[in-house]
Amino acid sequence: MPTTRARLGRRPSSSSYSSTITTIVFVSLCVLGVWLLTSTSVVPPKSTSRTATTDSTSSSFTSTIMNAHKTISNAVKPTPVFKDSQGDLPDDALKTGDANRPQDTSEIDKLQTDVSSDITKDSGGGGGGDALNVNVDQSLQGNENVKPEMEKKNVNPVVAENAQGLHGTESVDEQEKQKQLETQTSEESSITHKQEAEQITAATGKTTTGKEKAEEDVSLDSGNDAHGVATDNTKNLLSDHEQQKRLEQHQQQEDDQMQQKQKQPEEHTQGVTSKDQIKHDEAPLLKDVKIQNDHKAPVNLTNNPPVLKNENNKTEMIVPKESKESKKAWSTQADQSVNQKERRTVGKNNQDSSVPEQNWQLCEVEALADYIPCLDNEDAIKKLKSTKHYEHRERHCPQEPPTCLVPLPEGYKPSIEWPTSRDKIWYHNVPHTLLAEVKGHQNWVKVSGEFLTFPGGGTQFIHGALHYLDFVQEAVPDIAWGKRTRTVLDVGCGVASFGGYLFERDVLAMSFAPKDEHEAQVQFALERGIPAISAVMGTQRLPFPSGVFDLVHCARCRVPWHEEGGALLLELNRVLRPGGYFAWSATPVYQTLEEDVEIWKEMSNLTVAMCWELITIKKDKLNSAGVAIYHKSDTNECYDQRKQNKPPMCKQDDDPNAAWYVPFNSCMHRVPSKETERGYRWPVEWPERLQTPPYWLNRSQIGIYGKPAPDDFKADLEHWKRLISKVYMKGLGISWSNVRNAMDMRAVYGGFAAALRDLKLWVVNVVNVNAPDTLPIIYERGLFGIYHDWCESFSTYPRTYDLLHADHLFSQLKKRCKIVAVMAEVDRIVRPGGKLIVRDDSATTKEVENLLKSLHWEIRKTIYQNQVGILSAQKTFWRPNATAAPT
Repeated sequence: MPTTRARLGRRPSSSSYSSTITTIVFVSLCVLGVWLLTSTSVVPPKSTSRTATTDSTSSSFTSTIMNAHKTISNAVKPTPVFKDSQGDLPDDALKTGDANRPQDTSEIDKLQTDVSSDITKDSGGGGGGDALNVNVDQSLQGNENVKPEMEKKNVNPVVAENAQGLHGTESVDEQEKQKQLETQTSEESSITHKQEAEQITAATGKTTTGKEKAEEDVSLDSGNDAHGVATDNTKNLLSDHEQQKRLEQHQQQEDDQMQQKQKQPEEHTQGVTSKDQIKHDEAPLLKDVKIQNDHKAPVNLTNNPPVLKNENNKTEMIVPKESKESKKAWSTQADQSVNQKERRTVGKNNQDSSVPEQNWQLCEVEALADYIPCLDNEDAIKKLKSTKHYEHRERHCPQEPPTCLVPLPEGYKPSIEWPTSRDKIWYHNVPHTLLAEVKGHQNWVKVSGEFLTFPGGGTQFIHGALHYLDFVQEAVPDIAWGKRTRTVLDVGCGVASFGGYLFERDVLAMSFAPKDEHEAQVQFALERGIPAISAVMGTQRLPFPSGVFDLVHCARCRVPWHEEGGALLLELNRVLRPGGYFAWSATPVYQTLEEDVEIWKEMSNLTVAMCWELITIKKDKLNSAGVAIYHKSDTNECYDQRKQNKPPMCKQDDDPNAAWYVPFNSCMHRVPSKETERGYRWPVEWPERLQTPPYWLNRSQIGIYGKPAPDDFKADLEHWKRLISKVYMKGLGISWSNVRNAMDMRAVYGGFAAALRDLKLWVVNVVNVNAPDTLPIIYERGLFGIYHDWCESFSTYPRTYDLLHADHLFSQLKKRCKIVAVMAEVDRIVRPGGKLIVRDDSATTKEVENLLKSLHWEIRKTIYQNQVGILSAQKTFWRPNATAAPT
């Protein structure tokens, strides 16, 4: 009986203990359940958990009580709020109420591993920004994702979650654990930014040195999140008000992004391929890469605009595709030049849908290594009825553009770099001595061993051009080289020393002279690194808009300005800006020979009738020369007060900007009289004018890319600054220190040239005749350019450019002419060692790449993304049947 009573007495005690255990377990499970429903930081384990039983041993009971106690304590502790990869707070983390509890370090590591695995899987190894956001959000929403999985396995999700927490092992105290978690949060943010930088590096093929890496790490870890918002990783707790504010901003950002995605084409979802570095389907999406600071915005290689955040943290487009509406608002040279000749007819016969294997041959022409197809068309020249007005020096392009290659001169060497090239060039590169024989005594050019040297400058400044430039400005201080005067036209330029030394005054000069009048003078200029084209003042207008040059210069240019009613001087009047200057340095100004006196008299009568004011006549004792400087009227008052309408005023339907194959019209156009008209007032001083939208671009006019014209202008400049700094400078394998003569083959606002302003090079901006006529804007900002149709050859000698840039040019040309002929022209005008940058649709870029390979060009880099490609290539010394390169 005692034994029986003893057993009966212990049963209530056992029941009491069981009740206590059950109560504690129940309370802890309830707390953890509430925590799991509100937590965004814990990823529930996918394995089935063990259930607690009431027949636990004494040691198990003790461990259970300790873990339950710590669980309850942690459940009411405030927890750091985790940020996603872009620096925004997850929606669940912004909810008010019970604070969230961080998971164990092992669980954090597991979460990072899972997310990294998802990124690799979704983005092909690179992991774009959007992919990162999606996977982080999915991982943080573990409550909804795991519960269905548990129900399928007939496991209580709450019990399963509790088992992980109750049986976990605590190796450090709670304070140390909290410190580790905060450190981990900071490291995650740093890793995210470093991954973004690595994606940019991988896409452009850049290798980072140890020093650059250290600098990059400092920049990326400077305490800014992905949107440029300052953060403090040691203070992760937010007040209810701050949380609500972040939630509203996050929601607004998502709405803006959703609207942006709806506007953009669905097809832009592929990766980037960088040849020899990034495999197809394994590259990061550059358009998805987020950079830490605003000035390190992502590079967009497509027509789709880079997506940035403005001051209100809203999505903003930089350079969208060219607007269809803008085509209605902008005229073209093809429209303006009503007398344009019918060349290169549009038709299926001219389209190259596929590029066959090319069998390149050398050109068999009389000009040999100096062949310019549109200036050396012997058949067309023979059929001319007259050459009185230098018609034989004008453009006469072949009906079928040539597809042959121009040979190299024997002994050709890589060109001497600027500024040494201004003083001497290799003789074998331009092997002509006639000019040295004829003009050597005037210090134009001399033969010195294997070099051609340029000791002086020209006939009017045999003792140097710098003295002459100072002499001209002293005569008229208002000229103000490099401030008021930025763009200059040098007529009959000789070897272009005048323009070459104007670079030291921060002035751009477009020099021109006819081919072969003084053997290869323009070729000398270009080999020296000075801008020049082969052109003549014959019977057609110069290929420039009206009123764009700040000053026109003629030093012994031997142009008969006074003949035939002043037709040639009236052409200069057309291109000279109202209020601009004409500097005429010629013998009639300072000599008294009978012929000179007669020319001066007729010139004086003509300039007075044109309302040009003679400002000064000044003698230069050092060079025994003189200069007369005229000022073009900037009002119509003088025109209205003339007693005779001679020269006549142009009719209202005569477009002064029409310049492509348009014959001279010996008349004068009225000066703009409205404040909103181009030419009404002088541009702002250089260099401010480079980045200042022209005052005559009004906001009611649609820009080329669809924005109001002034905004379009600014956006274009920012676009090219970013693209050049992020991709062109670092990712295309180009040594920019070797680039001097550059050309933008399809310029819009001149943004490409403007973004390169700090380099020691010049860029001639080519505005295509069938494109919107934006060349006046380019001149207004202090740059220069020319009209051209790339279905014809350019008016320059072979081997005269170090770099050509073609942005979405070839895909447009394929609709009108043969791309094979265009590539032959590219090969003609680029120097051996020169470069070509192509940015076009993927199919066209691939065609160009294949043609360049057939020309034995070296493909330096190719990047393909979203059906758009970027290619950089370098010309070699290869010629058909002459493959040996010089030493």
